[in-house]
Amino acid sequence: MLDSTGFDLWANGYDKSVNLSEKNNEYPFAGYKDVLNYVYNQVRKEDGANVLDIGFGTGILATQLYNNGYSVTGIDFSSNMIDIAKQKMPQATLINRDFSKGLSDEIKNHHFDFIISTYAIHHLTDKEKINFIKSFFPLLNKTGKIFLGDVSFETRNQLEKCKAKYNEYWDNDEFYFTAEEIKNNLNDEYFCEYIQISHCAGVLIIANK
Repeated sequence: MLDSTGFDLWANGYDKSVNLSEKNNEYPFAGYKDVLNYVYNQVRKEDGANVLDIGFGTGILATQLYNNGYSVTGIDFSSNMIDIAKQKMPQATLINRDFSKGLSDEIKNHHFDFIISTYAIHHLTDKEKINFIKSFFPLLNKTGKIFLGDVSFETRNQLEKCKAKYNEYWDNDEFYFTAEEIKNNLNDEYFCEYIQISHCAGVLIIANK
């Protein structure tokens, strides 16, 4: 797993690395832009919403929302990526924090229409993901939604098939989620829907019932 120093070193070449993997339709970034576009289009259904972007990286998705008049708050643990994102979103609230240690005190009294996270939550273990997702709900407005886009699968069997196919390149330090397992761990408390975008990526939508 890359730590914040690793991400700082990777910051300038991050977007190029993503584009190469996506262009070749290969793990891990096959469908990357389609995942971001899906989340973007869902958020755009509500004008002027407040958005919290967790692990926003260089701000590819957040910047598009910012430029369309959305109020953007972001959390990321790479100071270099934040510097890149600040150039694109000078008025956004961008917080330097390792989200694996929990949400920042700066936002705990804020409420958001959307909480989004793309290609970031795989840094949390499966157990940490559940606790982290549950920590979002006090921050959501009543009709708010969570969008988690990442390398992900509907079932554990699909994940294992992909892992076998890309065994040589598979990153065993990352924890990719399966929709069925998150749904089971959240029980029936919340609405959950999973949209498969590519053979190794999708978006999980979670909301209050």
